[in-house]
Amino acid sequence: MVQIVGIRFKSVGKIYYFDPDGMEITTDMHVIVETARGVEMGKVVIANRDVEENQIVQPLKKVLRIATAEDFKKAEDNRKKEREAFDTCLAKIQQHKLEMKLVDVEYTFDCSKILFYFTADGRVDFRELVKDLAGVFRTRIELRQIGVRDEAKMIGSYGICGRNLCCAQYLGDFAPVSIKMAKEQGLSLNPSKISGTCGRLMCCLKYEQAAYDDLLKVTPRVGALVQTPSGKGTVTYVNLLKGKLKVSMQPDKTGGVEEFTVDEVKVLKNAKHAETEQIDADLLKTLEE
Repeated sequence: MVQIVGIRFKSVGKIYYFDPDGMEITTDMHVIVETARGVEMGKVVIANRDVEENQIVQPLKKVLRIATAEDFKKAEDNRKKEREAFDTCLAKIQQHKLEMKLVDVEYTFDCSKILFYFTADGRVDFRELVKDLAGVFRTRIELRQIGVRDEAKMIGSYGICGRNLCCAQYLGDFAPVSIKMAKEQGLSLNPSKISGTCGRLMCCLKYEQAAYDDLLKVTPRVGALVQTPSGKGTVTYVNLLKGKLKVSMQPDKTGGVEEFTVDEVKVLKNAKHAETEQIDADLLKTLEE
């Protein structure tokens, strides 16, 4: 077993493990640590805890110290520098006429590096821009191209549900989301109805999918031949969440449409899952990228 503390460097970001180096560190404390990017200040989200060695990546870096008042002041000064650097970089981008959108600027805690995050439709030759920025700030410069999901996470906004974006509130990492999930959840395949603010498939499709997977295992599909208390019939409508079906009864019985629960029917022959809408496949594919 190895003792660790879990630290985040962004309000909603990945949790990294560090060696507490004998210190008793509680959640919500801020600490100073050394990372691959340099010295950083992070927030403790997991207090001292023993974990299996196979759950960590060695070597485990140590916590340097618990943050002091001077450290908090330095962090605040860095935030002010970031706002100034953002404006400077915008001007330089316009000067070089580059097709890129600046999203965010981040100073490392020790000011040994400045990271500029941007989005672009393709590859951008920003070598001259880096030289200009290095001449202005006299420190290491890194330009990092990010995707539209990352942009939404950094900037934050509201989803079509009216709530803050999930990625900006609590999702540490992005999970793959596919068109298949939207189909299985019975959603319209209209891109405007299943895509988020970022223009990609809504993240909520992923963490709701597990419940739908369980329900699909026990629920007949539309077109399935089933045995009901009233006789045999074909499923014409499925309410997956309520567990209810509408069945068109065979003519030799009632010949009408009756409603049953999933528990009341037995599948004689299931149907293949058919697409309910035919939308441009290339357009739908871009929502997954």
